[in-house]
Amino acid sequence: MIVNKQNLSKADFLAGSMLLIDKPKDWTSFDVVNKVRFKLKYKLGVKKIKVGHAGTLDPLATGLLILCTGKWTKKIESFQGLDKGYSGSIKLGETTPTYDAESDVDETFETDHLNFDLLKEKTNEFMGDQMQVPPIYSAIKMKGQTAYSLARRGKEVVMKPRPVKIYEFNLNSFKDLEASFEVKCSKGTYIRSLAYDFGKSLGSGAYLSSLRRDYIGEYQVTDAWDLEDLIACLEDY
Repeated sequence: MIVNKQNLSKADFLAGSMLLIDKPKDWTSFDVVNKVRFKLKYKLGVKKIKVGHAGTLDPLATGLLILCTGKWTKKIESFQGLDKGYSGSIKLGETTPTYDAESDVDETFETDHLNFDLLKEKTNEFMGDQMQVPPIYSAIKMKGQTAYSLARRGKEVVMKPRPVKIYEFNLNSFKDLEASFEVKCSKGTYIRSLAYDFGKSLGSGAYLSSLRRDYIGEYQVTDAWDLEDLIACLEDY
């Protein structure tokens, strides 16, 4: 069952449940999992309970995170395969090593040629099936280690292109070199890479300056728990 405030008292977290959570900024997805797992272990009086998430969000991103508990962790893979929707902003004229605001700007570019019409025209190049190169600062495993851990140690990291699909890439505004956008895409799509590639196609460079996951399949962030609210409610579970 999908646990909300109305049915929380009837939830059986060991048998299996789903929690929709609005991940706060500066929390990792695993931070959220660990927080919920710790609280459930304490409230249920058990030493162990399975808790997992269906799709990582970067620390600077906010939005929908699906958590599964107990036997429902077996369903995680099916949720990971669902299409996803995002909104956010892209900063033009600069790049960063992480493709987002987590790292400092490493290169700047000319931007005099940029305008809203040009940006909207360029979005068409990213529609449909794409071969996308993930960021080297990502959680993808390489020889048993995450790519970001290797990159942070100065090791050479070569990412292989992966097939993704962009169903919608809409720009809503362009002001002060910030373009606000909405994207609907397949599983495995890195919006950071989309931002980087978008800037490259414009000859201006770009990085992802903000990101929010609005939905996963039929599940909406508008139906999600505020994390602190969930933890407080679990006190009375």
